[in-house]
Amino acid sequence: MLVLVAPGQGAQTPGFLTPWLDLPGVEEQLRAWSASIDLDLVHYGTQADAEEIRDTAVAQPLLVAASLISARQLFATANDFSRQVGAAAGHSVGELAAAALTGVLPDESAMTLVRRRGLAMAEAAAVTETGMSALLGGEPQDVLPHLEKLGLTPANVNGAGQIVAAGTAEQLAALAEDKPEGTRRVVPLKVAGAFHTVHMAPAVTALESAVAELTAADPHTRYVSNKDGQVVTSGQDVVQRLVGQVANPVRWDLCMETFKELGVSAIIEAAPGGTLVGLAKRALPGVRTLALKTPDDLDAARTLIAEHCAQAGQAE
Repeated sequence: MLVLVAPGQGAQTPGFLTPWLDLPGVEEQLRAWSASIDLDLVHYGTQADAEEIRDTAVAQPLLVAASLISARQLFATANDFSRQVGAAAGHSVGELAAAALTGVLPDESAMTLVRRRGLAMAEAAAVTETGMSALLGGEPQDVLPHLEKLGLTPANVNGAGQIVAAGTAEQLAALAEDKPEGTRRVVPLKVAGAFHTVHMAPAVTALESAVAELTAADPHTRYVSNKDGQVVTSGQDVVQRLVGQVANPVRWDLCMETFKELGVSAIIEAAPGGTLVGLAKRALPGVRTLALKTPDDLDAARTLIAEHCAQAGQAE
């Protein structure tokens, strides 16, 4: 079974959209979305520096746009997607890309919602100086009590020996000085707030108002939720989970457990890929992985899809 995943905030790098603009129709699509959400995706994806695209209100729409643009190169229609992909999921803001790719929301609605999400979370983050740091190594039974002692929240439980802590700048500074037992490194992330914590509660209220205007369809392909790793079959449930997830931890470890239970044999990560396939390589040994970093990766992805579909047909 092939799984398509979409990355979350922190995956962006300066200029990462530049090569994608060489593909037919991509610049036109990005400019159309830019006009509808009042954000110049072409500028931020090609010319802006690291600090500019660290801004939550910029990074989130940029990442969802990149995931949609890259995935649509492989799966032009809903039928292509549902026929070739067994399940889809996104990490944090990547869930909005997954919702669009599985047919829950039209691409335009996903872009409108992610723009509102980014603005609301940026506003919530501005109240207090907060951030996130990844802890590499260590066992959950050692890491989680240590974070609680420091007043930090395990905002992303990513599996494969990685937990992301979120909290105030002071709490994160204390963590850097006092790592949990077994933790090799504490790495500050390129994000501008303590996402998926109580600090984001005001953003939940803003998003509840935003989704009231949306019409959601049931997913045509299995949608795996960050909330608990469960497959969600109701479009309305997907949308409500997207709202609540802003202030609750991302359980990517449980998503990967579900992939395993479903029989995953290959994972493709939409642009800007790399982070999630890295986790999969450690947590799901034997599963083939491919990250869409530039359009140069598309041919390899098409080959993987074709081989995978042929093998699945033989197995049937």
